[in-house]
Amino acid sequence: MTNTAPIRLLIVGAPGAGKGTQATGLAEAYGVPAISTGDIFRENIKNGTELGKRVQEITAQGQLVPDSLTNDLISDRLSQADVAPGFLLDGYPRTVGQVEFLTSVLEQDGAAIDAVVQLVTDTDAVVERLLKRAQEQGRVDDTEEIIRHRQEVYLQETAPVIDVYASRGVVVEVDGMGTVEEVATRILDALKAKGLEPRN
Repeated sequence: MTNTAPIRLLIVGAPGAGKGTQATGLAEAYGVPAISTGDIFRENIKNGTELGKRVQEITAQGQLVPDSLTNDLISDRLSQADVAPGFLLDGYPRTVGQVEFLTSVLEQDGAAIDAVVQLVTDTDAVVERLLKRAQEQGRVDDTEEIIRHRQEVYLQETAPVIDVYASRGVVVEVDGMGTVEEVATRILDALKAKGLEPRN
């Protein structure tokens, strides 16, 4: 029997944890769109939408996009037809306020997040990986200090979000160290253990 009920997933992981790569594979396995806030922002900016213009103005000043605007973009995206089988969110929610907003949007449809995949990584190993990538791509701004700072910011920002979902019993911790294939297998095994069978 194939699982036809919508599957709603989140993926979280520190910068450099390979989250984007895993999000793509995971979305394919479950037959759902991978929704990245970064991609939505870029898409709206590219298409010159009203939301896109507002995002561009804010980011041009080096400021963070406020929750209200991010929430509007996500709410709009989740109302689109391709989300019927479910979705995989990457990069959202980032704050407890966003968690509350997402919860209320889903509750309107009698739905909730099924699982939050948390990629657990070794900070030193990730810093090393990102430094290597910075050298290869000629990113002179990516110093060890900046990379470590990003890791700290991620931990501070994400910890409260993880706590909320952990209290709901939906967090699945997965070792994010290893090859792409190894990590992908661990994620699928962990989700199967929660009764979430892949569709593809």
